Amino acid sequence: MNADSAVPLVVGNLVAIFWPKSGMLCASFCHRGAELLRRIDDLKAAKARGSTVGIPLLYPWANRLDSLRYRAGGRDVVLEPSSPLLHFDDHGLPMHGVPWGQLVWEAEVEPDSILARLDWKRPDLLALFPYPHKVQMDATLDPDSLTLGITVFASGGTCVPISFGFHPYFGIPQLPRPAWRVELPVMRRLLLDPRGIPTGGQEPFGPVDSPLGETNFDDGFAVMDAQPSFSLSGAGRRITVTFLEGFPYAQVFAPENKDFIALEPMTAPTNALTSGQGLRVIEAGAEFRALFRISIQ
Repeated sequence: MNADSAVPLVVGNLVAIFWPKSGMLCASFCHRGAELLRRIDDLKAAKARGSTVGIPLLYPWANRLDSLRYRAGGRDVVLEPSSPLLHFDDHGLPMHGVPWGQLVWEAEVEPDSILARLDWKRPDLLALFPYPHKVQMDATLDPDSLTLGITVFASGGTCVPISFGFHPYFGIPQLPRPAWRVELPVMRRLLLDPRGIPTGGQEPFGPVDSPLGETNFDDGFAVMDAQPSFSLSGAGRRITVTFLEGFPYAQVFAPENKDFIALEPMTAPTNALTSGQGLRVIEAGAEFRALFRISIQ
């Protein structure tokens, strides 16, 4: 890790390390010296590729769009495919907004917290998402949890569509993936086309409380509870992600041949900017708040 970029928070048995100058990425989250995050073996290479690692913020949209065009908040937007601020999936669809490594946040640091700010006003950023605004991220570490919050301020004289999310990659140390136990709440699974784009249909799902085994997840969900929880446990340790506010959708990603699972809080479903489904737009002068907590037992 680059010491000039890394900001550690330490409380009791928990240590969280953030990179404010590189997307406010949470690059490490350790409990009693054991790393709980995944895909962080080569952060420099991941940053260069635009790959998601650790706990990245996906902004200004999460997951993929089905087109280089979208209309939201009364504006028509055409994305330039050659933009260095775009990352594409295997189907050639724009993925995860601006890569985390290209967003520079200004941070105020305390021993147990970080308050970071981003002003969305650069011309290259506005070319992708033409809604000038300000974003604030707060990270607070307690003896048994890490809480992450985002506040969007529509301070630029225009409305702002809300379509972001987080992509936390977790694993249980010193335990093979098939033995990890997963608990997921009752939700509505979003039906997807072959590209991973929601079709508009839904079906009942859950609850789940079972070993992960060889199960493959790459699914989007509409949550049912006001504060749903998602857990991963094994070897005497339990990681619980609780959506506290502002996240009515979830993504669960656990490829069967990878030793991680991503339990992802989402403000909108995949492709909301182009489909309009589940998309919230805050008016000029308003603000939007979203909050989730990662607890360790």
